Amino acid sequence: MAFTFKNLPVERDDLRVDVLTGLATSPKSIPPKYFYDEAGCRLFEAICAQPEYALCLTEQALMATCLSDIAAAMGPVECIVEPGAGDCIKVRRLLDALRPSHLVVMDIAGAPLAAAAEPLSRDYPDLAVTALGMDFIHNLEAAAPYLPTGQRLIYYPGSSIGNFPPDAATALLARFRQLAGTEGQLLIGFDLKKDPQLLHAAYNDAAGVTAAFNLNLLERLNRELGADFDPARFRHYAFYNPVVGRIEMHLVSLAEQDVKVAGQRFHFTVGETLHTEHSYKFRCDEFSTIANTAGWSLKASWEHNGFAVQLYG
Repeated sequence: MAFTFKNLPVERDDLRVDVLTGLATSPKSIPPKYFYDEAGCRLFEAICAQPEYALCLTEQALMATCLSDIAAAMGPVECIVEPGAGDCIKVRRLLDALRPSHLVVMDIAGAPLAAAAEPLSRDYPDLAVTALGMDFIHNLEAAAPYLPTGQRLIYYPGSSIGNFPPDAATALLARFRQLAGTEGQLLIGFDLKKDPQLLHAAYNDAAGVTAAFNLNLLERLNRELGADFDPARFRHYAFYNPVVGRIEMHLVSLAEQDVKVAGQRFHFTVGETLHTEHSYKFRCDEFSTIANTAGWSLKASWEHNGFAVQLYG
């Protein structure tokens, strides 16, 4: 059927503003959405193939095993909406099971998204595919004009919701509720709390792919903001904090150093960290409380090897 790609402009230079603001705070931080330049997207795909990072394979196994039950619980769906769709692989199972007439995918990395989404329109001839290159976290509402009427399903797999602190996760789910419409549904996957050693290993794989993914952020800042980070003077550091139930990922300065970014200088002391990501883990009841607060009602839940997928309406 039809394929449409729209690269939605942002109102300000988000990367420059967000990075300079984050480096001026204490502790220093950069939003994790900036991991995903072209190299970052490739590295994340490689992370998903690492044996320690079982999250992706576990979710795929759950979806394969429970797909018929999930589809029956949903009923008819006319449009699937996937924020943060990336390589557009995961949604194929739902397309096969639900056969919607429309698919709308969004991602901040517009060009890779378009390259991944266009083949879907060829593989599913009766499907209208719209790819939106956009920062849906800041500008989700801009997607509304591209959504058809009818039953909508917001699909948010891969435990991406874990990148948001509870208050921010609640706010995002509330915006999903508005985008879905009063009769819409949400299918969401999230990682469950488990053995801290397993969680630690998942973000410190032996092949060093996650470390390369984290350090690639500095390469992006060097290229796009004229920064002069030396990645060899920073070390990937990730750990599970069981008190707050989250992985924390940082880049640790190995030396006393000054770094120039977009014409401004920032000082790092030895051992000072640049925080790059949180990844919250949940109990099912904890997550349901967050979703309920955002206006969703739990319809069904499935679990497999420490991962959960829940359906809300």
